[in-house]
Amino acid sequence: MAKERAAVLVLVTALCGLASHVVDAQYYSTSATATFYGGRDGSGTMNGACGYGNLYNAGYGLENAALSPVLFNDGAMCGACYTITCDTSKSSMCNAGKSITISATNLCPANYALPNDNGGWCNPPRRHFDMSQPAWETIAIYRAGIVPVTYKRVSCQKREDVKFAINGHNYFELVNVFNVGGSGVVTGLWIKGSNTDWLVMSRNWGANWQSNAYLNGQGLSFRVQLDDGRQVTATNVAPSNWWFGGSYASWVNFY
Repeated sequence: MAKERAAVLVLVTALCGLASHVVDAQYYSTSATATFYGGRDGSGTMNGACGYGNLYNAGYGLENAALSPVLFNDGAMCGACYTITCDTSKSSMCNAGKSITISATNLCPANYALPNDNGGWCNPPRRHFDMSQPAWETIAIYRAGIVPVTYKRVSCQKREDVKFAINGHNYFELVNVFNVGGSGVVTGLWIKGSNTDWLVMSRNWGANWQSNAYLNGQGLSFRVQLDDGRQVTATNVAPSNWWFGGSYASWVNFY
């Protein structure tokens, strides 16, 4: 029996190590390219395909970027954080020694092209970041337009707690999860009314998750899971008189 327990322990340890290796593999430096959009004030980067709306209110600010489809993964990578460095070995238009950490907040669509570019920098399988102009100018010279970069995923550092914006209508709650720390990427969401058990939600688009339960008049709690497997439970986030169109702060985050 002792030998069987030891064998099980070794197997579990090996599987955990393998899972950790798979997650950590995302955090190695990789080559890509980067452009900018949205103007000098970054106003053109607000809203976007993750559904965060005003990025200042959502906790992302101007340190944001639209990802090419191969990186965006149909919205599954909304909220991911990347440190981007201009590759001085390939371009003289870099601000040497400068890096910036951005959050994924939008999609750079296929066939997006710069003047005189027939290829479309965001076409699959290209890895490309279309950054806010202020973020991009941290690492590169304006007249370059496009530069080679290296990037790696990093942990998202958030000062405040996870927040939830609730939209939809009766029997349809569409919840946007934002200001998420840790890996930043939500892969599971559960909702609980004060009179229900935990209900599994499904991702609708971007960072928006849906439930088809009737939860009007009930206080709401949420459970959030990240792509590294970590979970937090945010209890009593929205009071019983919550409304569609309202945003509610929790008291938890991933640190």
